[in-house]
Amino acid sequence: MFATIRNPTRRLVRFYTKAASKNAFEGERRSAQFVAAAGIFVGASVLGCSLKKEEKTRNGIIEKLTGNPAKAVEEKFGTYWPRNIMILFGPPGAGKGTHGPKIEDMLGIPQLSTGDMLRAAVAAQTDVGKQAQAVMKAGGLVSDEIVVGIICDRIKEPDCKFGFILDGFPRTLKQAKALDVMLLEEGAVVTRVIELQVPDSVLEERICGRWIHKKSGRSYHIKYAPPKSMKVDDSGSPIPESMKDDITGEPLVQRSDDTATALVKRLNGYHGETVPILTHYKPNGVVRTVNANQEMDGVW
Repeated sequence: MFATIRNPTRRLVRFYTKAASKNAFEGERRSAQFVAAAGIFVGASVLGCSLKKEEKTRNGIIEKLTGNPAKAVEEKFGTYWPRNIMILFGPPGAGKGTHGPKIEDMLGIPQLSTGDMLRAAVAAQTDVGKQAQAVMKAGGLVSDEIVVGIICDRIKEPDCKFGFILDGFPRTLKQAKALDVMLLEEGAVVTRVIELQVPDSVLEERICGRWIHKKSGRSYHIKYAPPKSMKVDDSGSPIPESMKDDITGEPLVQRSDDTATALVKRLNGYHGETVPILTHYKPNGVVRTVNANQEMDGVW
């Protein structure tokens, strides 16, 4: 009977059950509300086994069944329940590229990178994409207004119906306030801000050993998460030609700023810009910090 439950339902139940057991979010009261919401999905799926098409429930949750009651409840959930809008923060090397996809899979909502969205908007030649392209061709920096416009267009797509995870935006307090205004116009708010914390002294090893698959953003590390293809020379250093993506077999690359010298500057910028954003959202009760200086499974 429970086999009729859709994957997003299972993700929702699994996530909020985990959240309640680990007390990762708001505590028992808030977790219970979320689990109850997931229960609506489960109940509707089970209820659909006994209801006939065109039948109505007294509370109006399912007004018309077309053979897929869970879908009907998904529509109600997407319309009336607040979207799960998460911002993922962390210094370079904190593990956003590692843990972001895990959160994405568990919640069933997409992780949105500003760089990816910008490139997609330019490629699609949307109105805001054309504006961004013109600025970049002129050698300028894309304005906050354009970036917010790109995000606004992207979150209207079907996969963002139940929410999304922002990675790489906002970077400044001004951007955070612009994001708040845009979401308010959409009838939404930021519901969770997660900061992955790692001591600066630990980050150099993480950064300098990092290799990435450029197309997908998948991240590897020569010590902590090496690709299956990695081979080392006599000194123990990885042979660049052997560094290939586990899934596609395509070459991995190192970012030009993944160096010890560049890291100092990047960390100074991160700490100076991020603290005001966290302070901005703390009064809303949505900010949570996570110790990311531990085994991966312990982080998320």
